[in-house]
Amino acid sequence: MSHSHPDHTLPAHAHDHDDHHRHAHGAGGHDHAGHSHAPKDFGTAFAIGILLNTGFVIGEAAFGYASNSMALVADAGHNLSDVLGLLVAWSAAILSKRPPSQRYTYGLRGSSILAALFNAAFLLVAVGAIGWEAILRLLDPQPVAEITVMVVAGVGIVINGVTAWLFASGRKGDLNIRGAYLHMMADAAVSAGVVIAGLLILLTGWNWLDAVTSLLISAAIFWGTWGLLRDSVAMSLAAVPRGIDPAAVRAYLERCDGVTQVHDLHIWPMSTTEVALTCHLVIPSGPPGDRYLMEIAHRLKQEFAIHHATLQVETDPASACALAPDHVV
Repeated sequence: MSHSHPDHTLPAHAHDHDDHHRHAHGAGGHDHAGHSHAPKDFGTAFAIGILLNTGFVIGEAAFGYASNSMALVADAGHNLSDVLGLLVAWSAAILSKRPPSQRYTYGLRGSSILAALFNAAFLLVAVGAIGWEAILRLLDPQPVAEITVMVVAGVGIVINGVTAWLFASGRKGDLNIRGAYLHMMADAAVSAGVVIAGLLILLTGWNWLDAVTSLLISAAIFWGTWGLLRDSVAMSLAAVPRGIDPAAVRAYLERCDGVTQVHDLHIWPMSTTEVALTCHLVIPSGPPGDRYLMEIAHRLKQEFAIHHATLQVETDPASACALAPDHVV
């Protein structure tokens, strides 16, 4: 924590030293202690999920070709993409814990954003491949071994459901974990669709249902992936994370004691779980001291889940700050 700077640039970080830091000057609202909890380690979940799904992909692909079921082969291809997605997500979760260096001053936290973006893009490529193959099969329906299809897909429901459950507790606070969770839940739903298709083919003899099911699988994957793609692209462009209202953050800072103006406010994700903020506070009464800034940083963490706040204090309202206009970055 810097104690004095000639230019009044005073970084404020959300360190929870004492209870008296719980209330920033002019702050209102309630604490949400859950925001400050450390991210859970999902290493075991990743390992189990990768092992289960790798084994299932091999078995499903083999039975798919043996039973002449495009729906099973399509599902195996999608599951293979999820194995790769889990590997990428796990690697990013490990890299994001690397300490900062002189070159990577935020560490490698941003790797989790890249992993989420990669998973979304890779899934869309898989959707295109599955959809194209399904269209070809729809034009030339082939007989399938219905019982084999139903049994294998039923096993897939169990494996994907268990894997999704392993990530369920982290899906709301981490986009990277959310991506893994959504993939597994989508797979479980897709496998359920394959079971239904196998049953309908058994009852009706309509072999074209296999290709139609593959197309429905593609649509379901696309629908589930779109939100992940949207959020990961926004994060990679340093957009304010979903769930944080920048107007509410600005309003809180403007209410703090002595603050007459707030400008150059930036809020962006450092990773899929951590958010940073920088801004300039105009305080004509003079530099407020370290405790004041630390209390604001603590409140930003508790109220808005902003973990890394840096606040620059300016004392002369007449001095034109080059970064004050809204269009200047």
